[in-house]
Amino acid sequence: MSTYRTAPDPNETRMPGGIPFIVGNEAAERFSFYGMKAILAVFLTKHLVGLDGGPDNLSPEETKEAISWFVASAYATPFIGALIADRWWGKYHTILWLSLFYCAGHALMAMVDTPLAEMVRSRYILFAGLALIACGSGAIKPCVTAHVGDQFGPSNKRLLTRVYSWFYFSINIGAVCSQLLTPWLLNDPRFGPAWAFGVPGVLMAVATFMFWLGRHQFVHVPPAGKAFWSETFGADGVRALANLTPLLLFVAMFWSLFDQTASAWVLQADKMDLRVPLLGITMDPSQMQSINGMFVLTLVPLFSLVVYPVVDCFIRVTPLRKIGAGLFIAAGAFAVSALIEGRIDGGETPSIVWQVIAYLFLTAAEVLISITMLEFFYTQAPRRLKSIVMAFCMLSISLGNVFTALVNRFIVREDGTLMLEGASYYWFFVGSMLVVACGYLLWAPFYRGQTYLQGEDEIVADAHG
Repeated sequence: MSTYRTAPDPNETRMPGGIPFIVGNEAAERFSFYGMKAILAVFLTKHLVGLDGGPDNLSPEETKEAISWFVASAYATPFIGALIADRWWGKYHTILWLSLFYCAGHALMAMVDTPLAEMVRSRYILFAGLALIACGSGAIKPCVTAHVGDQFGPSNKRLLTRVYSWFYFSINIGAVCSQLLTPWLLNDPRFGPAWAFGVPGVLMAVATFMFWLGRHQFVHVPPAGKAFWSETFGADGVRALANLTPLLLFVAMFWSLFDQTASAWVLQADKMDLRVPLLGITMDPSQMQSINGMFVLTLVPLFSLVVYPVVDCFIRVTPLRKIGAGLFIAAGAFAVSALIEGRIDGGETPSIVWQVIAYLFLTAAEVLISITMLEFFYTQAPRRLKSIVMAFCMLSISLGNVFTALVNRFIVREDGTLMLEGASYYWFFVGSMLVVACGYLLWAPFYRGQTYLQGEDEIVADAHG
């Protein structure tokens, strides 16, 4: 008989005891994911070898397409994990056991620099490892996010917004550390690919162990069992998914732009002056991704403690208004990168400081959109469908990356020339983002939803426009 608690303490007003284990697990897990992802673009374009030992690299367009398909897969598989969690295993056991796929994927990727690569092309080893990571990472993501919310009841629900901000904060601590470390490991001849891909794997094992340690501190909301299907396709479930679908589609374009920091922006940085003025250091193109995490660590408290309270004095700050502002700021970020690429097209070597400015805009958009989406989708999900709805939220990331992959597939003509070259590639995404953002402004005022929290009987009708 299980000794786990199945519902939050209705009288608990403090931070739940399981939160430190979840946040620590997330920091280590995100270290592993972003550390591996940080070096993909450079590895695919410069380090792949064939069975003859010669270069077997991908083109820039093939690289952007491959990374986009990987990210799309990693954020489509959450439905599998959510289904297992909400129907059969519950969130805790789903996270624990599917993390093993994740660890196996990292272990396989570390073998690209071993004798196995002499028998199998390194790209196939890499892609197999990425497939396992996509299954493991994607399947546990909605469960972890929903598991955070499950720890809160009516008496401490006021802390939920703060916890999701710190949850996101922990993601970026892990991301910054790994995005600085793994490119160095890849380029240092003392270490190389085995270490660069292996260290993130070790951190994933640490994350899994840390999560297991918190098992007696967590609230374990039981799965719905057979009732899952009737609840999913019941009136509340269908209504929630239908209400959130337009929002998901609008935000997908943001992710199309954002996730190109791991591909297009890395390749762009490789053509820039990577010396950092005043600091006296030279960045690696892959390490530039860490700028995003550094800005998140600054902007999350700035927005929470300063920006939102000040703006709220003049206009009510709502989730949908945050997201709308973020969509327009994201277009501005890619406009900066388009201007950078225009200078590169003109034969210049612009300073990497310009890309730092683009990261500042893009990170501001991320804080407005991504954190808000996590909390908003959780609160709009019926109680036993939290994981499914969080998986639905992550589908926006998948769809955005599918769009990017298809664009990079179809811009290549049969003769190998490109329909969108140089700066025109970036301006295409700027235009696409602006069109979507304007459409969002027309839709947002008409949104109506309901708020559901664990341990609360009352359902609150919301108008979030």
